Amino acid sequence: MTPPIHRTRRRAHFALATLWLAFGLAGNAVATEGDLNLSPDPTLVLTLLLFFVLLVFPVDALLFRPIFAALDARRERIAGTRARAEQLEADAAAALLRYETAVQEARAEADEARKAALGSARESSLAETEDARKDAEGTLERARQEIARDLLGARATLRQQAEALAREAAATVLGRSLT
Repeated sequence: MTPPIHRTRRRAHFALATLWLAFGLAGNAVATEGDLNLSPDPTLVLTLLLFFVLLVFPVDALLFRPIFAALDARRERIAGTRARAEQLEADAAAALLRYETAVQEARAEADEARKAALGSARESSLAETEDARKDAEGTLERARQEIARDLLGARATLRQQAEALAREAAATVLGRSLT
């Protein structure tokens, strides 16, 4: 592909050649009224064309080349900026993907930690409940045994007292002692 400066120069040269050809092939213009002759002086035309051709190179070097170079540099800067913007966009997309992945991993880890803590708390709660139940059963069993001992002791004491009261009542009823 031809660089843009060369295409523009070709167009300018083509336009100049077309103008030169048009002026060279143009015939004399003559007015119908009066004595007006519009034919150019050939020496003047050749002199002007010579000056024009001689001025094309300095104008090209002093004006067109710097303008075209500035336009090319601008085009390159724009292309570089676009490439940099695309790279930044790709980097941002990659960073966003890394962030989303990290967030998902952190959520998964937090969920696992929460589940583990909940499971541990349940196990601990079950263990504490089981320990409390065993302690309560042990206390209840000790209380039952103590009540059973106290009941036996109370029965024995009541038997003795009942026997003593029965003897006293029998002695009072019979009027004598029963020994």
